[in-house]
Amino acid sequence: MPPNAETVDGSGSEIPPAEPPYESASHKAEEPEPIANQQAEEQRLNKMVEQTTLAPSTTAEPEEETTTKSVLQKVEKVGEKVTEAIAEKTGIPTWGVVAIIILVFLVVFGIIFFCVRRFLKKRRTKDGKGKKGVDMKSVQLLGSAYKEKPDMEELTENAEEGDEEDKQSEQKLGRLNFKLEYDFNANSLAVTVIQAEELPALDMGGTSDPYVKVYLLPDKKKKFETKVHRKTLSPVFNETFTFKSLPYADAMNKTLVFAIFDFDRFSKHDQIGEVKVPLCTIDLAQTIEEWRDLISVEGEGGQEKLGDICFSLRYVPTAGKLTVVILEAKNLKKMDVGGLSDPYVKIAIMQNGKRLKKKKTSIKKCTLNPYYNESFSFEVPFEQIQKICLVITVVDYDRIGTSEPIGRCILGCMATGTELRHWSDMLASPRRPIAQWHTLKDPEETDEILKNMK
Repeated sequence: MPPNAETVDGSGSEIPPAEPPYESASHKAEEPEPIANQQAEEQRLNKMVEQTTLAPSTTAEPEEETTTKSVLQKVEKVGEKVTEAIAEKTGIPTWGVVAIIILVFLVVFGIIFFCVRRFLKKRRTKDGKGKKGVDMKSVQLLGSAYKEKPDMEELTENAEEGDEEDKQSEQKLGRLNFKLEYDFNANSLAVTVIQAEELPALDMGGTSDPYVKVYLLPDKKKKFETKVHRKTLSPVFNETFTFKSLPYADAMNKTLVFAIFDFDRFSKHDQIGEVKVPLCTIDLAQTIEEWRDLISVEGEGGQEKLGDICFSLRYVPTAGKLTVVILEAKNLKKMDVGGLSDPYVKIAIMQNGKRLKKKKTSIKKCTLNPYYNESFSFEVPFEQIQKICLVITVVDYDRIGTSEPIGRCILGCMATGTELRHWSDMLASPRRPIAQWHTLKDPEETDEILKNMK
């Protein structure tokens, strides 16, 4: 039968020809193709998902860069416009405006940096103070002190002793060595000021210019003074003074006073301290030599203060001219009922108890610290200058009653103490004014001194 011949079954229907065998094999081979395509589709989809997830991150960076660049460009444009506007208004070139702006920024930055640095430095110092290291030696000493803890009674006793030592060291003014010899036949007391030591320094250079006043209380009529020893705190005097006409019975009622002063030419002499020796407490039948500590005192040995006066002296030998300039006085004694005074100054040239010449200043009303600055001249030949004495008296003026003297100073070759030194300095420095402060003395005392100068 030919290959394309159709077969007819017994019913008469045609039977299709059978498919060739190679077609069925090819169909069988093409059956797994859908599975491979699915895998390829899945891979392609995964790649698209990855691209979509990575795309935002890769695209965001360029967007940020573009935004920052645009902002910077805008700032630069604004800065250029501002600089150009300032340059147009001020007439300064743009580069000058830019330089000024940079300089201002640098200055502001420097100030801020300095303030911050200083603040941090303070904080560091405070932290350093609060965080000091522990000293192991002090800890060990503290531990040993706790181990050997004393009783409270011992502590209080030691504290009291320490307080007493501190008080003594604070009030320590030095000490004085003196000698006393009484002559029963002559009824006289010889007082020798030997030396002093450990005196306090009252001058700027760390030293003092000490001298000693010696007098008897309560009369205070006879006073003696040693020489001034310059720039020393341990002066050696070795000077003897004699109180004559002093019966033994009267001596028992008196107190011997050694008052040590620091000499100062241009201001009031400061009292360092004093030593008081009641004569009834010692045996005058024997020679007494001892050291005693100085004690502080207000005023001059309890004496009522009369005040101080400052004046200058100038002498020209060739012209025989003595010039006295009364400068001022201070802390004068209150003489009026209202607690003030009306002081003026009398100047007198005396010889052998006789007043040769006298002058006076103007009156200063209602004051205890008058200022005069008045000059007076006297003709005194050179051969007579060593025979005269200059008496300066501060007087309280009274319109109704008599004017009362407040205090007095006597100068001359026969004077003593600071008055004699002032007079000697004047003679040693001719044609040159020498100014000095003097403490006023009791007028009654000076009257006796003037009588003895006759």
